[in-house]
Amino acid sequence: MPETLQEKLDLVQQRIHAACGRAHRDPAGVRLLAVTKIFPADVICEAYAVGLREFGENYVQEMEDKAGAVAGLQGARFHLIGHLQSNKTKKAAQLFSAIDSVDSVKLARRLDAEGVPLDITIEVKLSHEESKTGADAEGLADIVAAVRASGNLQLKGLMTVPPWSEDVERSRPYFAKLRELGRRHGIGELSMGMSHDLEVAIEEGATWVRVGTALFGKRRKP
Repeated sequence: MPETLQEKLDLVQQRIHAACGRAHRDPAGVRLLAVTKIFPADVICEAYAVGLREFGENYVQEMEDKAGAVAGLQGARFHLIGHLQSNKTKKAAQLFSAIDSVDSVKLARRLDAEGVPLDITIEVKLSHEESKTGADAEGLADIVAAVRASGNLQLKGLMTVPPWSEDVERSRPYFAKLRELGRRHGIGELSMGMSHDLEVAIEEGATWVRVGTALFGKRRKP
């Protein structure tokens, strides 16, 4: 079993390359978002040291607490992947380079009004789970239009989180649906797949996989 972060990263990259091989895709077309939520800033610094540059955080307040400790990491980019309340857009725009969880026209407009260039990924809810957030597929066109009409937002992609299952094949229909929505709206970047199901996501067209547990282990309590 891999023990060091470098060994764990090597294993994740091997999995990505193998999945790309099966899907006849170039591994360069799949990027790794290291999910560091609920891990301390020193974990981000360690991940940076082994070459990771894109990091996912769930909470504005948690990122604010870490910001000072990671401010010197040149080239590091932080993505907000958790639900963003519209009353926290100002702080989010200051802390993050990318907001990967936009789920309404209102939120897009609030972020645009902050006057800061931001990469935007729209989160789409494709399951009926009450615990999941995201835009309905039917309302996606309005959000896409709002982001594209904005002056400060750059629409980058779509993101989804399927229902958890030990059987990774159960994630496949959700990933395929997101790929179809991306095609329909002319959006090429797809953020889907995590530590347990990234292979299926890559086979269905993921261009970003969000990996936490496979790199850092189980979440530590704050």
